[in-house]
Amino acid sequence: MSTHEPCRYEIRVQGRIDERWTAWLDDMALASEPEGVTVLRGPVADQAALHGLLARLRDIGVPLISVTPGASCGQDDER
Repeated sequence: MSTHEPCRYEIRVQGRIDERWTAWLDDMALASEPEGVTVLRGPVADQAALHGLLARLRDIGVPLISVTPGASCGQDDER
């Protein structure tokens, strides 16, 4: 993965998020799971975009369960 390619994330939150929020949540795919969990999946450009997305989730009041980067995220970082 190039350092300029977006990293894919899976973000789980407690509560249902309606599809109408998709555009506001950077066009992440939304999926409902049992027990009232919503899973957001999709590419995130960089850490600043990830923090912005997490802030928007906070602003709509859904508790964060987990944030999981894709398997290839950060493999080419040479810091």
